[in-house]
Amino acid sequence: MASSPARRRRVVTLLALAASLALAAPAVDARPGGGGGMGSRGSKTFSAPPSTATSPGAMGPIQRSQTSPSPGFNNPGMAAQNRGSRFGGGFLGGMLGAGLLGALLGAGFSGGLGGIGSFIGLIFQIGLIAFLVMMAVRFFRRRQEGQPAMAGNAPHARSGLPPQGGMNSGVNPMGGGLGAGGLGGARPQPVQPVQVQPDDFQAFERSLQEIQSAYGREDVAALRRLATPEMVSYFEEDLRANAARGVVNRISDVKLLQGDLSEAWREGPAEFATVAMRFSLRDEVFERASNRHVENGPQEAKEFWTFVREPGGPWLLSAIQQGR
Repeated sequence: MASSPARRRRVVTLLALAASLALAAPAVDARPGGGGGMGSRGSKTFSAPPSTATSPGAMGPIQRSQTSPSPGFNNPGMAAQNRGSRFGGGFLGGMLGAGLLGALLGAGFSGGLGGIGSFIGLIFQIGLIAFLVMMAVRFFRRRQEGQPAMAGNAPHARSGLPPQGGMNSGVNPMGGGLGAGGLGGARPQPVQPVQVQPDDFQAFERSLQEIQSAYGREDVAALRRLATPEMVSYFEEDLRANAARGVVNRISDVKLLQGDLSEAWREGPAEFATVAMRFSLRDEVFERASNRHVENGPQEAKEFWTFVREPGGPWLLSAIQQGR
């Protein structure tokens, strides 16, 4: 029978492995907005933007917003986040309910196997914990992303920039009616169409590159020039979380591959524009202390970025949602 110290060492090893997997797995998609939708889109905050040729599939909902939905408004994405946002709550709760965690910490670790049998049992337990952690992470990501796709628009998207500059503006400049929520719970402003010009699309592309670069440098001052205070607060929250984990997310080589307009509108004096963008990038995570490479994020992404501007002001990023 295995000695008590050896059994304790085995338990500590397995728990450390499970903890490292739980911490590392959510860091994929560590770029700005990569973990889920955030920000505000005026009265359309809780209405999905129309799909486009660049991103014709389902899109992720807004999960973090300072905009309050009107009473009785049903947002499945927010409900799913509230029910299952804590990793340990669903995963470890399910294990305890089934008695699996108790089995692993009890009889599973003290079966008295020796020699090769004990080694095989250890490998099996490590594999089981790794499998359960990855399944739980995948389950929560599916819950965050799942929402019905809207009807597609005419296939006018182009690769790169069109001859007149900027992204393609020929896709459904107004796509859908008012959402249910107003900014901060205020009464929604009347919505009017807005014409987005080539110079605006060039500004959106510059913002994509500059915001990703500033986030990778952890340059909060630059982010404040490029995004709304709400979005900057989310960026700072994510950067603080990285610092607490002892990692840094470095982003480089951002290049727009394809983009088109989802919708553009005016509410009072403010103008909004939501664009779908497919872009490539290098998304890497490093340990702060040792500069050791930890992991890579996806090399390509599809996202909906919403911009807002006041009269005479620049376009500022106000929301990010994941596309497909």
